[in-house]
Parts: sequence; C-alpha cells; structure tokens
Amino acid sequence: MIAMPSRATRVIWTRIAFVVGSVLLLEVLCRLHVIKPLTMVPPSVMLTEMVRLTLAGEISGDIAQTTTEVGAAFGFSAVTGFMLGALVHALPRVRRAIDPLLASWYAVPFFVFYPLLVALFGLNSLPLIAIGVVFAVPAMMLSTIAGLDRVPRVLRKVARVHRLSAVQEVWLITLPSAAPHLFTGLKLSFAYAFIGVIAGEFILAGAGLGHSIAYAYDSFDNRTMYGLMFFVLAIVTLMNTALHLWEQRLLRRRGRG
Repeated sequence: MIAMPSRATRVIWTRIAFVVGSVLLLEVLCRLHVIKPLTMVPPSVMLTEMVRLTLAGEISGDIAQTTTEVGAAFGFSAVTGFMLGALVHALPRVRRAIDPLLASWYAVPFFVFYPLLVALFGLNSLPLIAIGVVFAVPAMMLSTIAGLDRVPRVLRKVARVHRLSAVQEVWLITLPSAAPHLFTGLKLSFAYAFIGVIAGEFILAGAGLGHSIAYAYDSFDNRTMYGLMFFVLAIVTLMNTALHLWEQRLLRRRGRG
C-alpha cells in the first residue's frame, strides 16, 4: 500500500510547483516578446548574468560592502530588539505608552533623516547601517513581546515550584516557549535590515548592490540590473530558508523533549 504524503509535504511541493510554474511562464512570455525586453529579460538571462557578474568579480566590492552593512544592521537589531522587547514586556506602563508608536513605526519616512545621520556619523557606511537598524529593531521588539506574552503561566509556576533561578527559568522555559515568535522576529528583522540598507544604497550611497542596481537602471542596462536583482533575491531566500530550517530543527527537538 502506497503511503500518502503528509499535509506539510503537499504544501511544500505545491509551493515549489507554483514557483517553478511562475518562472516558466515568465520565461515563455519574455521569449515570445509578450513582455518587452526593455521591461524584463527572461529569468534564464537573469541567472546567466548573475553567474557572469559573480565569476568575473565585477560586483565583489559591492557584495562585500552590502553584506557587511546588512550583517551589522541585522546583528545589532536582533540583539537590541530582543533586549528592548523584553524590557518593554516587563514594564506594562511603558508598553501602553509606546504601543501606538510601534504600530505606526513604518509609516514614518526615515530616509529624510539621512542628512542628520551623515552629520552624526560622517560619509561612510554607518548612516546606511543606522537606517537598516531603524527599520529592523521594531520588528524584533514586537515579535519578542508577542513571544513573551505567550509563555504559559503554568510553566512559570512550575519554575517556581522547582525553585529555578531567573537564568534557569529564562533558559529552560521562557526562550523555548517564545522560540517560534523569536525566529519570526529574526526573519523579519533580517528582511527589514536588508530592505533598509539596499533602499538606502539606491539613493544615498556611491557603492553597494543597491547603488549598482540603480546605476544599471539609469543606464538602461536591463541584463545587469535584473542579474543583480536576482542575486539579491537569491541571498534573501537562502538566508530566510536557513533560519526557517534552524527553527524547524529546534521545534522538532523541543517536540521530542
């Protein structure tokens, strides 16, 4: 008797089929010139151009700069957002005061503060990192607060019964219980840090992947522009996939425990 695939497996294969089907449809539409070459090049051309740019070393400097900026923004945002989220969760009055601010945070056009950031940090990578941090920290804060809200009270009572120290309670109960929300925060903060840095490079920087994409766009170099965009998409997808697999591995270990 043939075993039926699980629901999770069916969902995964459905997603893969959708992505592959969409890419093939774009390829056909571009090859038949239903989508004009000045609008979009075929996905196969994007992939070929991405490989060419990478192997030729033409974007090595841009990759290094953007990776450094995104990594710094993401790391600082993850740690700071978690600490601030835990602090706000422990102070109900502060939470009630800043909840409206966090809810409307992304309505603020933070790029208008770039001249101020340049005045504070100088003409270097720090203003772009700061923009990435400003975008990413609230996402980590909100996820941390949501995760701590959902730690079952019964587990906290168990910790008191077993006379666990504060550190043991956090390590053995709070963090495992809040883990799904914390990983969501990590994924969102990485995405927002990447968006903030890349968008900043589009309009504010003289180097980096965002600057190279904007330069290719201004030069009507669609092959390079889409090749770079494909590279950015691949990096973000790989990073989010790695975080997702790590999350699933921890959840499986938690389930076995």
